[in-house]
Amino acid sequence: MSLPIISSVGFCTYTSEGGDFSTLEGSIRTIADLGATAAELSLYGEEIIAGGRIIPSRAERLVQITKQFDLHYSVHGQIVSNFMDREHLAEQKAVVRAMLELCNRIEAGVLVQHSGQAKMQAATRNRALDAMERDALAEMAEVAGHYGVRIALENIFALSDNEYRQTPSQVGETVRSVDSPHVCALIDFSHAYIECTRLGLDWRAEIKAMAPVTGHLHVHDSFGRPYTMTKFYHPAEATALGIGDLHLPVGWGDIPWEEIFAELTFLPDTMLILEITEDRFKAEQAESLALANKLAALVNDRRLAA
Repeated sequence: MSLPIISSVGFCTYTSEGGDFSTLEGSIRTIADLGATAAELSLYGEEIIAGGRIIPSRAERLVQITKQFDLHYSVHGQIVSNFMDREHLAEQKAVVRAMLELCNRIEAGVLVQHSGQAKMQAATRNRALDAMERDALAEMAEVAGHYGVRIALENIFALSDNEYRQTPSQVGETVRSVDSPHVCALIDFSHAYIECTRLGLDWRAEIKAMAPVTGHLHVHDSFGRPYTMTKFYHPAEATALGIGDLHLPVGWGDIPWEEIFAELTFLPDTMLILEITEDRFKAEQAESLALANKLAALVNDRRLAA
């Protein structure tokens, strides 16, 4: 029997400062207790990698924790991971190699990789950055294939016109050009909404262009407003103004979730991750999970009816 399009639904873990494994374990337990089927481990804060090398004792602790729970796992790589970082490209790739090995150890099927970022340059130089990212992804895809992992390239937004980021449809084109079963796109719907508002693009058309090569989803709500101001004394102030990458519970922003999931389909065995953590929205997680399961059903039921 073929795999469903959206095969599991869950949350990302909350990461504390200082690599506290008790925080990670508690966050996974919260996700499991909610009845989710997936957890995305935010392993950029757990101090498991040093200089591109895995620390064995800490990796073993991670394995011990993850084995306690009956969940499908993905791993979120470093926030600063960047295959357009020419100066540190060797170090960046070393960390991704280590992250892929960690995925293998805990049987995580996906490693989330942020799409590249650089200072805005002339168009020809931006194309060179695109090529550098494609080459690095192709190289890492071979490593991912050895472990049976998919690298999911996530669309991000720029903070100003001085920053180069690929649009969502360009991220999709990067994945197509790599042409590997071990590299897929990751649609972050809120990121796409924000970036396309900033650039004056049709964000629904942009994510539709990504969807056929998408194998991972990040779901959280917002109003798609770019960072026209960045100084807030508390995250709730940004929420009140509706500005920026808010990571709100489903339904708090104005993203038309049901319309989108009634229209789009994705690669088989796609994981849907709610980036809504218990440090801010513990009381809202159960309702967001129920809504996310309904969104997954819109996609899966449509396939069954076809």
